[in-house]
This record gives sequence, structure tokens and C-alpha cells, in this order.
Amino acid sequence: MDPRHERLAELLIHHSTCLQAGEHVLIEAFDIPESMVIAAVKAAKSVGAHPHVTLRNNRLQRALIEDATDAQVATQAEYDRFRMEKMDAYLGLRGGNNANELAGLSGEDQKRWSTGYQTPVHFQQRVNHTRWCVLRWPAPGMAQSASMSTESYEDFYFRVCTMDYARMAQAVEPLKARMNAADQVHICGPGDTDLKFSIKDIPSIPCCGNMNIPDGEIFTAPIRDSVNGVMQYNTPTRYQGNDFANVRLVFKDGKIVEHDADKGAEHLGAIFDTDEGARFVGEFAIGFNPFIMHAQNDILFDEKIAGSLHFTPGNAYEDANNGNKSSIHWDMVLIQRSDYGGGTIAFDGEVIRKDGLFVPTDLQALNPDHLGA
Repeated sequence: MDPRHERLAELLIHHSTCLQAGEHVLIEAFDIPESMVIAAVKAAKSVGAHPHVTLRNNRLQRALIEDATDAQVATQAEYDRFRMEKMDAYLGLRGGNNANELAGLSGEDQKRWSTGYQTPVHFQQRVNHTRWCVLRWPAPGMAQSASMSTESYEDFYFRVCTMDYARMAQAVEPLKARMNAADQVHICGPGDTDLKFSIKDIPSIPCCGNMNIPDGEIFTAPIRDSVNGVMQYNTPTRYQGNDFANVRLVFKDGKIVEHDADKGAEHLGAIFDTDEGARFVGEFAIGFNPFIMHAQNDILFDEKIAGSLHFTPGNAYEDANNGNKSSIHWDMVLIQRSDYGGGTIAFDGEVIRKDGLFVPTDLQALNPDHLGA
């Protein structure tokens, strides 16, 4: 067995989910090498926990979603939610050779699956009632997107995924304190990004290897109707099997009132019309993983890019709840480093990050030259 698999499995069990003796963990693996799944099973058993495994295939998943009936989706959701209710922890190990496997599915099929399955099983049960961690497994297509050889990309992947997350967790505490004390946020950036909103009294949640691998962000949510201005994302994004570039959103009193994109604009209306909450924002987060500097076109990596932020239409997390409910949760990323056009984040008039680097002394331990040293 590749020793890197064993190290990663140990991190997932001991750090990410803090699995204890007697607890139940669901390991849901999509197109993952058996050796990694076995490593996770063994790591769970080593602490006296009870592992449960579901193996899924992305091509089969597409076949299930396409032209599915309401009865089919409802029955599968009922079955999987019942099982999730028995779990203390969840590991989502997600691989696949084709990131666009769901491309071409009808909007009706996507909505039926999102509202009928994803919402009850994952948004309502797994996210709110288990200790969960989702991991993206490296695939040749990811190496190609990153313009790297497969071997180089795998080395990069395991370096990012097994970094010192305990050190990161310590470094983020001053930022957590500042966000918890803040009211007004002002974001300026490339394009015509100029956005203001309030985060007053909504908790800030650090993510340092305990929800995603790779990790490196802190999230909260804007007060639902406080968002006004323009957000123009400069990172490519993929959602519901479709690719988007340079998405631009205009907000008025919290609601998306205009939307456009250089690529994928024809799909935006259907996504934001999924339900009422789809046009409001459920998450604001700041990324700071020192080893992720450029987009991979994979959100589990891209939302952690050093010097980035993401501003997410759709469902709010219960831990930082602004009351917005939706069957979508679409993380889109703005990179504010100088090599991407620069930009600032200010809390109550104080600039806390400029051109991707934290400015106040108590936050500088989160900059790449410190955190990645």
C-alpha cells in the first residue's frame, strides 16, 4: 500500500473527523482506488470505530439522475438519509476521470436531484448532524487542468493534503476574533467588484482540515438582505456539470438582480431560479492555503487559494446561519493577489487584507511566507 494513502487516512480519522471508539463512520467513495478506501477502513478500526462503506461510480450516478422519477429520487433519499442518521461521521472521497460527467443533464433533472436528494441527505442531515470531511482524489484530468505531469501533481496533492493543519488552526484564531467582532465588510477587486454587506453577530468558522481536505479557509455569512454592489469572480468554476468564466453578479438588498458571464451565461438563470434562496448568499469565506496558488477548476482546491475569497449563492450552513435556505450552494472564487489584479477586504473601515496579503500584524501568520514555511 502507498504510505501516502495511510498518512492521509490517519489524518482523516484522527484530525478531520476526530473519530472515537464505538462511533460509526460512513465512507462514501466515488471512483477511488481500493487501497485508499481500505486505508480509511483500517484507520477507523484502529481507533475502535465502526466503518461503513458505499462505493459509487460517476457514470452510473449520471445514469441514475438522468430522467429520474420523483418516486425514485424520494425513495433513494429516504434510504440514504435513514443511514446517514445512524452515522457520527462522514468521509466523502470523491474521484473520477471526467469532471464534466454531469454535463448535458437537463435543468429539470438537476433540480429534481438537488431538491429531492442532496437537500435532505446532505444539506439537512450530513452537514448539520455529522462530523464530516470531503476530499477530492487526484485524477489525470486535474493534473492536466493544473498544467502539471501526473507524478508532479500527485506530489503536490499529497503535500497540500497532509500539511500541518494544527499550525493553521492556531494561526487563524486572530482572524476569527476579528470577524466575530466585525459588522461591515467592504470588498474591492478586479473588474468592477465593489461590494458591501454586514456579518454582525453571525459566527465565523475556521476550516483547518476538519471539513475538507485540502483545507484552509474561514467562513461566515452575510446578513441576508445586507448585500449591495457588484461581485465579479475571476476564477473559472464548474457547477452542475457546466463550465463558467468571469461570472458577474449585481446585488440589491441581498438579492441577485443581474447576472452575466463570459462563459456559461445561458445556464445562470436556471440555477438562480431553482428556488427563492438561490438568489441570496449563504456563505462568505476567506481562503489561505499557502500551497494552493492557482485555480485547478475544482472547488475543493480553488476555494482555499491563498489570497482568495468566495461568496456563495444558496444555502447557508447551520454553524453560520443567516436564515437562507436553498437546494443550491455554489461556491465561486475571487482571487485578490496582485498577479490577479489585486483587491482589498476591509472590516469596519480597516483594511485587513490587501492584494492577497494580510496587513495587521496579528494576521500575518496566515500569509504564505509564514504558513507555508
